[in-house]
Amino acid sequence: MRNKNAKFSIDNTDYTIGQDNVQKWGFDVHNTVFIVSAGLVFIFIASILIINPITSKTVLDGLKLQIINHFDLLFMWAANFFVLFCLVLIVTPYGKIRLGGESAVPDYSVMSWLAMLFSAGMGIGLMFWGVAEPVAYYTGWSGGTPLNVAAYTPEAVKVALGGTMFHWGLHPWSIYAVVALSMAYFSFNKGLPLSMRSVFYPLLGESTWGWPGNIIDIVAVISTIFGLATSLGLGAQQAASGLHHVFGIKVNITTQIIVILVVTSLTALSVMQGVNGGIKIVSNINMILAGIVLIFVMIVTAKVAFGSIWATTVGYVENIIPLSLPIHRKDIAWMHGWTVFYWAWWISWSPFVGMFIARISRGRTIRQFLIAVLIIPTIVTLIWMSIFGGEAINQIISHVGSLGKHGLKDVPIAMFQMFDALPFGNILSLMAIVLVLVFFITSSDSGSLVIDSITSGGKIETPALQRVFWACLEGAIAIALLWIGGKNSIQALQAATISTGLPFLITLLLMCVSLILGLRTESFKR
Repeated sequence: MRNKNAKFSIDNTDYTIGQDNVQKWGFDVHNTVFIVSAGLVFIFIASILIINPITSKTVLDGLKLQIINHFDLLFMWAANFFVLFCLVLIVTPYGKIRLGGESAVPDYSVMSWLAMLFSAGMGIGLMFWGVAEPVAYYTGWSGGTPLNVAAYTPEAVKVALGGTMFHWGLHPWSIYAVVALSMAYFSFNKGLPLSMRSVFYPLLGESTWGWPGNIIDIVAVISTIFGLATSLGLGAQQAASGLHHVFGIKVNITTQIIVILVVTSLTALSVMQGVNGGIKIVSNINMILAGIVLIFVMIVTAKVAFGSIWATTVGYVENIIPLSLPIHRKDIAWMHGWTVFYWAWWISWSPFVGMFIARISRGRTIRQFLIAVLIIPTIVTLIWMSIFGGEAINQIISHVGSLGKHGLKDVPIAMFQMFDALPFGNILSLMAIVLVLVFFITSSDSGSLVIDSITSGGKIETPALQRVFWACLEGAIAIALLWIGGKNSIQALQAATISTGLPFLITLLLMCVSLILGLRTESFKR
């Protein structure tokens, strides 16, 4: 039996569609998606732990490398296509379409909206890689240097900063934008459930509500929960390293598990409050703290900071095309190890981030939406990476502090080493630890809401206990992996998550086709 509740028109033909009835048994869930997703998650995690974390890591790393090495051209060209697709939509008449209809008004202020989408999108990544990545490229730390530029040279400074921005700028945000815009449009403008499957109705028809749609949602859930559990594990390592750096607390599995327990507990409290009472408030706190840290570092490193912003901008603009092209490259090892890895990672995260951005974007026009999602985060990221990465490279050049004297030895601790050479370094490090934890709360919080929505058949309002279940499951997975297999288990899960980037890449390309089919049904003055 189906619940017929929405209409859709393709090529002047009207269809009446619906979704499978949602069954209630304590939780308000879509039985198939919920049970299969949860079951597969438990089976996969148990397999990693039972088989042997080291063996699992070896096998999954091999799969990841096979995907990166054999499908590199597909990843590279597809990422370029997503950027062009979004930029073209901005300038077409479709940009005037308002998500939710002409009378729709935004649910959130511009500042809260931007804070939430940025925090969910990649805020935590800036803390982890803001110092380490530019230094890695400048020194040729792993995989060589971008475009094979000689390490430790003036040209390497510009290319290192520009190469870092390349991985955190227009390309990843266009990936998120494709998913977010597609889901927002089909949900708010066509009355479909807010779920991945809804986007494919123009291509799948009634099969959207059968097994093809179930598979799409199940894979989205698994990819999201694995990505969040991986980030919790990696983030716990950075937070524990920071606590050791500032307070001398021993870095071990126990410390990392305590960090995860604290983050999971606070996430559970936040997710119970929903978007307005939880994520919005925490995201605003995030941006305030990040702004304070950023402004302080910019002031105390003013000469380096402004020069770095210019170098990053020039390096990004000059090298975005050479870095985007996968042909005739002399830096294939670097491209595979960094760029293709990143594209697969962003794509694997796109169901989670895209759906969350969609959920908070009702009332914006497509043009406003794409400009905000693509351009504004790119500018903010450019400033952040310039100031943190530029100062870190300057310390390397000047042989200042531990980072400058010994180079990049440990990624989780790199940011704290950079702070050591600045005034009030301990205070900055303490604020950074808090910021890392808060960023993880917002990521886990928004991810739990997304998983909950998908497994409930696309519903936005669900029981609080159901949302808490997913938040706790993410933490439990990370703890189990760390406790039994340590770093190898987390890296095995990360490799599995990245491997889902390939099927999702095909999904995103089809999503673009489906979105255009949907937009063509709009009646407006062009």
